[in-house]
Amino acid sequence: MIFIKYIVLDAWAGGNDNGVSGNGIVEKEYSLLISNYIYNRLNELGIKAFLTRSDDSDLSVEERLELIEREYGTSSDVIVVSNQLSNGTNSGIDIIYALRSSATLAEKISNFLEDDGFFVNDYYQLRSSEDSSKDADKIISDSNNNETIIVRYGNVNNLNDVNVLKNNWQEMAEDIVKALVIYTGGQYVDEDYYTVQLGDTLYSIARKFNTTVDAIKATNNLSSNTLTVGQLLKIPSTFESDEGSSGAGGEDYFQYTVQKGDSLYSIARKYETTIDEIKRINNLTSNLLDVGQVLKIPSRNSSNQNTASTYIVVRGDSLYSIARKYNTTVDEIKRLNNLTSNNLSIGQILKVPSSNTESENITYVVVSGDNLYSIARKYNTTVDEIKRLNNLTGNNLSIGQVLKIPSSNDSSILYKLRCYRW
Repeated sequence: MIFIKYIVLDAWAGGNDNGVSGNGIVEKEYSLLISNYIYNRLNELGIKAFLTRSDDSDLSVEERLELIEREYGTSSDVIVVSNQLSNGTNSGIDIIYALRSSATLAEKISNFLEDDGFFVNDYYQLRSSEDSSKDADKIISDSNNNETIIVRYGNVNNLNDVNVLKNNWQEMAEDIVKALVIYTGGQYVDEDYYTVQLGDTLYSIARKFNTTVDAIKATNNLSSNTLTVGQLLKIPSTFESDEGSSGAGGEDYFQYTVQKGDSLYSIARKYETTIDEIKRINNLTSNLLDVGQVLKIPSRNSSNQNTASTYIVVRGDSLYSIARKYNTTVDEIKRLNNLTSNNLSIGQILKVPSSNTESENITYVVVSGDNLYSIARKYNTTVDEIKRLNNLTGNNLSIGQVLKIPSSNDSSILYKLRCYRW
């Protein structure tokens, strides 16, 4: 098992440098939110971490590197995670790792993000156009032997990316926490997850969490009882609560007493609600909690939900793609359907919010081998209609180009599209 002692969280931009911005998103603000969240969670889990900036400071790349070297040095037992956004034409999350490093951590981050329904373009190395033996990004190339990685959480020019980031940045940050802890050989502690230890069996874990072996296997898609040390298991929700009560305005809620290790994020995930909703009901002005504090939690049976219609899962669907199609969120679909994981099966019937009408057009990113005719056939439309929607005067396409595709009324398939870099 790998164990790396130190982790650095680098919040990109800051001070006079806003970074990239668009659609109400400013990079320096969200990079700091995410970095502070990861820092606090790592400290909760007993992992030493350092922030290059914890406020709206103006730091050059050179100053960031000096801070890292002064704090931890330049050895390979230091992980540097630079939290950034992008402003190009692509959509989704990009993960860039150093030429000197393996893809293991980048792949782990990608897997955890995708497991939670987030769209990851790819994880890759990016070489300098001037010297292909060097990394293109200075924060990577000049951090010497440190294992440096850049995570770009979305494109500020893409409205879907912006909405996902605004509504789900804590969940994205928690996925980074999860990946870092597992990668460094630590034990990830969360209400929903358990890291397998030496001597564990499915039976002992089921007893520990007051559930069953079959429930754990079903939740984690396990086909056998074999476990490996360090394996991360999702624990089935038991949804224990006090008697429900009614609040002002007829809202239903129950009471929850804060335990050691709790955070607003873990409580919100456990009871299928949101941090903002818990804060609103309890008139909280910060995310800090005290052990023994009593919180009101919105009831899962609350009538405060939109009328839902149904959707049948088809091949290639994910919760994220369905949420995008119906202009809603992964958490809302999971709440409506009482889902405890992001796993779907073909033919599964889901409730989807009917008050959010299906988007009139589908967004498609051109990949290698595409042409207008093949795309038109794929989506049961015409070349002329695609050209009209996108104001195209010719038939030429470029890899990475974003196209609007008319939704077909007789097709419920929304393909998970992957954008490749060349």
